[in-house]
Amino acid sequence: MPRSDSSRDRTFLEAALLRELGATWREIAESHFPRTLQAPVLALSDGVHRLGCWHRLHRTISIARELVFEQPWGVVREVFKHEIAHQYVDEVLRVDDETAHGPAFARVCREHGIDATAAGLPAGNGGAAGGQNPVLRRIMRLLALAASPNLHEAEAAMNEARRLMLVHNIDAAATAATDGYRFRHVGPVKARSETSERILAGILSRHFFVSVIWIPAYLPLRGRRGYVLELCGTPANLEVAGYVHGFLTDTAERLWRDHKRALGIRSDRERRRFCAGVMAGFDEKLGAGERVSQSQGLICHADAQREAYLKRRYPRRSTRGGGTILQTPAYEQGRKAGRQVELRRPMGGVAAAIRMLPAQRPATPCRPVGAEPH
Repeated sequence: MPRSDSSRDRTFLEAALLRELGATWREIAESHFPRTLQAPVLALSDGVHRLGCWHRLHRTISIARELVFEQPWGVVREVFKHEIAHQYVDEVLRVDDETAHGPAFARVCREHGIDATAAGLPAGNGGAAGGQNPVLRRIMRLLALAASPNLHEAEAAMNEARRLMLVHNIDAAATAATDGYRFRHVGPVKARSETSERILAGILSRHFFVSVIWIPAYLPLRGRRGYVLELCGTPANLEVAGYVHGFLTDTAERLWRDHKRALGIRSDRERRRFCAGVMAGFDEKLGAGERVSQSQGLICHADAQREAYLKRRYPRRSTRGGGTILQTPAYEQGRKAGRQVELRRPMGGVAAAIRMLPAQRPATPCRPVGAEPH
């Protein structure tokens, strides 16, 4: 009996997915463990007990179908890195007298910014931090006051929120010692980032105490490659920066719709330039507030520990020029609108945890579903 179109499509997507996993393995192995590993066999597995597994005897890394087709690619990469770390401990360090997640494995993960936990999704890819952080709760309340229809009250609340964030981040080492560093992916996977998105990434990096990097991503159900923006920082700063990213993205689109309606514009030909102008205008506004803070003696220096965390996660990085922006009337109108933007009330949520994958040793049974909660 001939296979259905959906079955053939699934086979095609899985073949493309395995090729992408092969390319991802080469990128991760060369970046973290250069010239030490040999390519393993890659496979997709069924079942819900494990997200992935390194099998030393068969030299196979298997990744769960449910993971790759239902979770963002950033999560898949973290699980994949976890299994590559198992491969490195087995085949390069040749450690065979410890448990799968013993001291050698934990050290390798720590040195390379890889999540070492044996259960649940990789740590750091989301989750609200406001519930346990009183300073962050106060910042969020001030951002809520910035929604006030009273212009002076809104401006005062926004300025105080900026000042409090700066004070909170002056001693980056103390913050990191309490909370540690995490990562978060924001925005959709795209083949090419727009100018407004690149300006927004710079805003988060300069004003909201996070490090940013565009990382490779993949859409398994479409068979397409792209990039997604990753933020690195303390949980509290990731919470604020993630909110700012979503708010400004939505605000730029809303301001463009209002601009079109006010001028009777029908096409979206100038949308990208207008949105880029919105981001540039908001950046200028934040820069003015930063200069006021500096005049008051509040200066936050570069966070060396955060940058070290980013370097452990991505030992090999490259930079690109931002390109030029054609300053059309639409760009200037967006820029003017951006200088009027005030941050509004954030909405938060906590992602549900699912199981992480252990390494499989020969003759070792699969771990029960309820073992080692994350």
